Amino acid sequence: MPRFYCQQPLEINLLLSLPEHIAHHIQVLRLEIGDVITLFNGDGGEYAASIEHIEKKRVAARLKTFSPREAEPAHGLTLAQVLPEGSKMDWIVEKAVELGVTSIQPLVSNRSVIRLSAERATKKMAHWKGILAAASEQCGRNRLPHLADPLPYQRWIDQQDLHPRLLLSPRGSQSLSAWAKHHPAQAVTLIIGPEGGLAPAEEQSAITHGALCLTLGKRILRTETAGLAAIAALQSIWDGL
Repeated sequence: MPRFYCQQPLEINLLLSLPEHIAHHIQVLRLEIGDVITLFNGDGGEYAASIEHIEKKRVAARLKTFSPREAEPAHGLTLAQVLPEGSKMDWIVEKAVELGVTSIQPLVSNRSVIRLSAERATKKMAHWKGILAAASEQCGRNRLPHLADPLPYQRWIDQQDLHPRLLLSPRGSQSLSAWAKHHPAQAVTLIIGPEGGLAPAEEQSAITHGALCLTLGKRILRTETAGLAAIAALQSIWDGL
C-alpha cells in the first residue's frame, strides 16, 4: 500500500485534499478512486485513507481507520556526522533513517570540504528534510527523525549531551561491537568524521568532553560508510534490524 507523509492534522472521517506533490505521485502511480493509501504526519501511528476524488492537480482522500503501529527503535540514536563532500550526505540521511536513527546532527570540522553559507545551509536543510520524509515513507516509520541545524564541530562538542558519545576512530582501543555486547541498550550519539577523519586535536577534544573512542574493526571505512555500519551494528546487537 503506498505510504505518504502528510504534514497536516489527521483524524478519522476527515476528507483531506492532499498536497500537490502527493496528488502528483498518486497520479504517477495510476491509482484510482476507491484505492487505499496510507497517510502519516509524524505524530505517531498511521491512517488508511480511501481516494474519493481525482482531478488534474487535485486528489482528495477520506481517512477511514487509524493504526498505532510504530517502527521506532527502543532507544534514541543520534548520528553526529561531519559533512562530507558532494551528495554523500543525501545518501547518509536516507540510509540512516532506514536503519532507525532518531536524530541527525550535521557538523562542520577543520577538515570539512564543504563550507555552508547561511543561504546554502537553509537550502540543504530543506533538501535533507525531503529525503528524510521520503525515506520514512519507504521504510515504514511513522515518526520522522529530528534533523538539527549544522553546527561547527567544536561548538557542538562543547555542549552538554545527555547521551553517551561514541567517537568512531581507527585509534580506538575497543571495538564498537564488543562495547555494545557488554552494555545495555541505551540512547547514544555516534560521532563520525569527514574524509580524512577528524584532526587529532578534535578527537582529543571529544575525549576530553567524555566521548568514548571506539573502532569499527581492522578496516578503515569511508565517512559515508562508517556511520551506517555503526548504526547497523548497534541495532543488530541491541534491537535487531
